[in-house]
Amino acid sequence: MTVSPVRLNHAVLFVADLERSVDFYSRAFGMVVMAREPRAEAAFLRLPRSGNHHDLGLFGVGQQPPRPRGSIGLYHLAWQLDTIDELAQARTTLLELGAYTGESSHGATKSVYGADPDGNEFEIMWMLPRASWGDFEDSAPVERLDLDADVARWAGVQTAAELVPVDVA
Repeated sequence: MTVSPVRLNHAVLFVADLERSVDFYSRAFGMVVMAREPRAEAAFLRLPRSGNHHDLGLFGVGQQPPRPRGSIGLYHLAWQLDTIDELAQARTTLLELGAYTGESSHGATKSVYGADPDGNEFEIMWMLPRASWGDFEDSAPVERLDLDADVARWAGVQTAAELVPVDVA
């Protein structure tokens, strides 16, 4: 029998400087610290629209050499937005923070990428409405993102509520 979760509840990262990382995630994502555990040098953050207890845990471990990109371990986290308009704003925010690292279209999803002060990579993405996946139902290409054209086509379309059906037979 397999385990059948409905979604990823939260992520936890080891960071060099806890306060620097709390500041970054607060400025980049509007996260708020909802709890701290000083004995573990930890902070737990919640996204502004989240009904979750916490979405991100950060544990300060002090300065260490960065893990080489492409080595075994987590590649990136992906944060989903509700509208393509929010993705355009996310790109602007990442550029302003000096955290922007790239962008791409994966067919059914449109993405911009960034990195936190420790080099932890993340994706901020918007998903097309499920009914519009078409040929992308079973593929995930990496193509050039034309965000201006996508905003013109999909402005105001909300898709975050189309996540996972909870009642699976």
